[in-house]
Amino acid sequence: MPPQPDAPPQAPAQSPQSGAALAAKLVIELGPLLVFFGVNAAAGIYAATGAFMVVTVIALVVAKWRYGKLPVMPLVSGAVVLVFGTLTLYLRDETFIKLKPTIVYLTFAAFLGAGLLLKKPVLELLLGPVFNLTEQGWRKLTVRWALFFVAMAVVNELVWRNFSTDTWVTFKAFGFLPITFAFALAQMPLMQRYGPAPDASAPSEGNPPDERR
Repeated sequence: MPPQPDAPPQAPAQSPQSGAALAAKLVIELGPLLVFFGVNAAAGIYAATGAFMVVTVIALVVAKWRYGKLPVMPLVSGAVVLVFGTLTLYLRDETFIKLKPTIVYLTFAAFLGAGLLLKKPVLELLLGPVFNLTEQGWRKLTVRWALFFVAMAVVNELVWRNFSTDTWVTFKAFGFLPITFAFALAQMPLMQRYGPAPDASAPSEGNPPDERR
């Protein structure tokens, strides 16, 4: 019997648990924004603001239940949503909810900047269990993220002050997150450059250690 042709390589199957975890994370992070966008299109900015507040609280509760703790950034963002959303509905002034991203981004930037001044790398405290960088690497990454948050605050101000409410809501729902993801991916070369140095005592892949008989 002739040999069978080799089967094409297949990508490793994703475990159901990892897929469910990713889906849950996306729902928690994107759910409030999508609800905000949909309700604004159907009923206007004030109804969207109320729905945004409710779904944000639900997302925080779900995150607490699923992960056992609340990450700092979603917690800060959720608190600002509740404060500025309440002002928006009480005063019937949509300016407050439009200012929310600006306040959140500047808060993050100030938080990171204060950590640099106090020589307490905030990013290392948040991401240290996941990434291992040198002190210089954490400092450079922190500076980049602080400047990025300032730039995003400026972008939010330009959009809501110069375009319609519907345009701003669309950009908030579908613009900020992709930009943030793209910026995070752009930091990978820096994180690789300032990652842990390879162990000199470990044998290289092409040169196995000598075996003494």
